[in-house]
Amino acid sequence: MADPLDTVFHALADPTRRRILSMLLEDDMAVTDVAAPFEMSLAAISKHLGILTRAGLVSQERRGRVKWCRLEPNALRDARIWMQSFGQFEAVNLDAFERFLEIELGADKGETDRKGG
Repeated sequence: MADPLDTVFHALADPTRRRILSMLLEDDMAVTDVAAPFEMSLAAISKHLGILTRAGLVSQERRGRVKWCRLEPNALRDARIWMQSFGQFEAVNLDAFERFLEIELGADKGETDRKGG
């Protein structure tokens, strides 16, 4: 059996599935409504929804004759916790780094000029 985290990242790897998740942020949707904006068959969308459901990102429920999809709010919790472990590697502020280098290199250049170099 696959690691649940692997299953979530596999589901998120596809742009169609990420778009479906974005759509479901708004509200629950019928499968046919999920499929409407895509240029693919209902069967293809159903396969994508199946992958999202197995990953725990989406739940599906039949209401009468219509199958509804719902985004599961805590589904990304484990992935978020895993990704936060990399938070120690914050993005470098390139502007501040450039100013730092200008100051440091400028100071070194000034010392070199004074030494006759």
